Amino acid sequence: MILCIWETGAWHTSKRAVDCFHSTRLTGSQSSVNAFLQILPKSAGVESDAMPLKLSLKPGETFVVNGAVVRNGDRRGVLLLENRARVLREKDILRPNDATTQAGRTYFAIMQMYLLGEVDGPAYAQTAEALAGLLAACDCDEDRDAVLEISADVASSSLYRALSRCRKLMMADARGAE
Repeated sequence: MILCIWETGAWHTSKRAVDCFHSTRLTGSQSSVNAFLQILPKSAGVESDAMPLKLSLKPGETFVVNGAVVRNGDRRGVLLLENRARVLREKDILRPNDATTQAGRTYFAIMQMYLLGEVDGPAYAQTAEALAGLLAACDCDEDRDAVLEISADVASSSLYRALSRCRKLMMADARGAE
């Protein structure tokens, strides 16, 4: 059996599980719940494509897993996450007072969505507003295209990819400011 726990925007699984999920009809009360649990029969020759995430940690390194702040001890460590989770390393966390540019404010809004596991509601509205501001502030077509790609990632709940693209835009802004 393949056990699949569906959590909006938090993880992906095998194509077989996705097809089964899309063919399932949810009632109103079921769709209001953020998680959907389904047990699928494992077909012959169909293996799960999930792969553990390996985090190599420096002494004292901090990271966030599904909203919980975790700190490594005084030695190097390795952590294997066997299922999908929202993980963000300390170096990728932007504090509110460090979000001073439009790209930084957009990154912070997307980061909040990612860490909270929200794909709609107030966090989405804040992100949409930040993306609109970032798009308006773009000087060239290349930057506009990058913002539109970030926006598409947010709309499709690919929040980690949106964070990565936004981080590149922030670095480009920092290089341009120098």
